[in-house]
Amino acid sequence: MCRESAAQFYHRDKFRSYYQCARCALVFVPPAYFLSPAEEKDYYDLHENALEDDGYRRFLNRCAQPLVSILPDGARGLDFGCGPAPLLAKILEEQGCKVSLYDHFYQPDTGVFSAQYDFVVSTEVIEHLWDPRSVLERLWDSIRPGGVLALMTKLVLSKERFASWHYIRDPTHIVFFSESTFHWLAEYLGARLEFPAADVIFLHKPVSVPR
Repeated sequence: MCRESAAQFYHRDKFRSYYQCARCALVFVPPAYFLSPAEEKDYYDLHENALEDDGYRRFLNRCAQPLVSILPDGARGLDFGCGPAPLLAKILEEQGCKVSLYDHFYQPDTGVFSAQYDFVVSTEVIEHLWDPRSVLERLWDSIRPGGVLALMTKLVLSKERFASWHYIRDPTHIVFFSESTFHWLAEYLGARLEFPAADVIFLHKPVSVPR
């Protein structure tokens, strides 16, 4: 995340090795373990999330509900990494938001980045990013002063729990964030950091000091 060269061994399983940055605490796998874009897309195509899936809606509401509670009426946002079934955008639109969509594989319209938004939301996406800092910088620059970057990803809690964590079994998960990583990111961006629900992270952009 911080592009610090000092990283230390963190964990090894039968599939991959994991390292942790000494500065920002991001846990990551080396590029040798990255899937090709085609392999990655094939894996995502196996997911069975649907617009009519009540369980998926409950899951996404962990992020959507606290986000809606702080947004102005008619807020305009971007769902980054919306996937083939953009249920989160539908939930937010039901609450009066206007939501644009972007997904590298399913909604690859980069024109959405020419606009400015009251919020950008990204659920279960950032753990897949090859270059998370560049992507998060781009999202941050798409947010108006006073807006919010809302993220959802499972957090690293300890080295002991990491060893048996189901989250690392997904071969498309290549970077793993902890609260310490988000504290580093908030300081880097000049953001106010909030954890409004389990595995939900809000980075609030100052009104008077846009990045």
